[in-house]
This record gives sequence, structure tokens and C-alpha cells, in this order.
Amino acid sequence: MGDVLGIRELGLVDYTQAWHAMQRFTDTRGREAADEVWLVQHPPVFTQGQSGKAEHLLLPGDIPVVQVDRGGQVTYHGPGQLVAYLLLDVRRKGCGVRELVTRIENSLIDLLASYGVKAVAKPDAPGVYVDGAKIASLGLRIRNGCSFHGLALNVDMDLEPFRRINPCGYAGLKMTQLSEHAGSIEFAEVSARLRAQLVRHLDYAEQATLTGGID
Repeated sequence: MGDVLGIRELGLVDYTQAWHAMQRFTDTRGREAADEVWLVQHPPVFTQGQSGKAEHLLLPGDIPVVQVDRGGQVTYHGPGQLVAYLLLDVRRKGCGVRELVTRIENSLIDLLASYGVKAVAKPDAPGVYVDGAKIASLGLRIRNGCSFHGLALNVDMDLEPFRRINPCGYAGLKMTQLSEHAGSIEFAEVSARLRAQLVRHLDYAEQATLTGGID
């Protein structure tokens, strides 16, 4: 079953609901359980990672702040951003954390290249960048040899809330999104291309669309 990556397209989901469902999935999965990726969008929310510092949260205003158990600093999620939660048995795959991050970054770089957008990763600042501006963020947690949390790709969203924080702990970091570089795009098509890239870069034989929601 390790050769098949199960995909759940969940649409707009409350952040805390998705987070707690990821925790339960990770804590209860058996050794033979297939890996899954959950593709979602979230209503507006700031999430603060385990190493997050309060000074990076500038003016949150009416957007809620959630303290979470992933790595990294503060980031923003909102409609028009594609979030992929990577529920993978990393130990079974024989993949170290740094290698996993690199594979995820390369999935995003190749996805963006398919739209004619040249993107790069930075060894000292996880994520993917276009002309120095951040277009995708990464934050993972490994527990019992399995990963949860994942990536957030800015597709076609309101970027204003990023100005209320120091994104990922970097003051003045400019954020960008795919729609600023690729013109007219379909969100569902971006999601489909990301699915294919994750299957390829994470060395799965195929993907399987899973039905049903999350608790």
C-alpha cells in the first residue's frame, strides 16, 4: 500500500478542525496504513509554530491566531491559497526530514515551472520563492516516524493579511502568488498539477482519490 498515495480534496475547511484531524490520523494509523495528502483551503487564520515569537505577530486585527505544533514561525492561511497536508509514514519511506523538505520544494518548483514561472528554494529558509518573494511556505511535524502539516501555495488570494505579520519570522518579506505571474489560472487545475508532482517527487507509483471527509 505504500506505493499508492491517497488524495482527499476537502474544499474549505476550518483550520482547527483539519489540524485536530491530522493529529488523530497520525496517532492512530497502523503500520500498513496508506499515506495520504489532504488538499484544502482555510477561512482566514494566522498560525503560530512551536518556535514562533510574539513580536512577529504585528497587527492581527479580526483574524484569529492559532498556536500549533508544527515547526516554524507565524504564517497566514486564507481562501485562494492551496494547502496540502502530508500525512506520510516517513520512516517507512526511508526519508529524512531534510530530504522530505527538498522533495516538497521540488514538487512546488516543477508545478510553478509548468505555468512558466521560475521559482527557487533557499537552503536557510524553507519554502519556495519567485524573484525574492515567497510564493509557498512549508511547516512539518514528525511524530512516531510520520509527518503531518505540510505546504501552503499562494494561488489567487488576498495577500494583505501577510502585511500584518513578519511572514515566517522575516520582517519585510514580500509575498507573491501564482496569479501575479501566470495570468488566468484555474484553482482546480493547480491542485491537480500539485497532486501529480507530489506523487512523482515522493516516489509513489500512483495516486488514488479518496472519498469521505475528516472528523
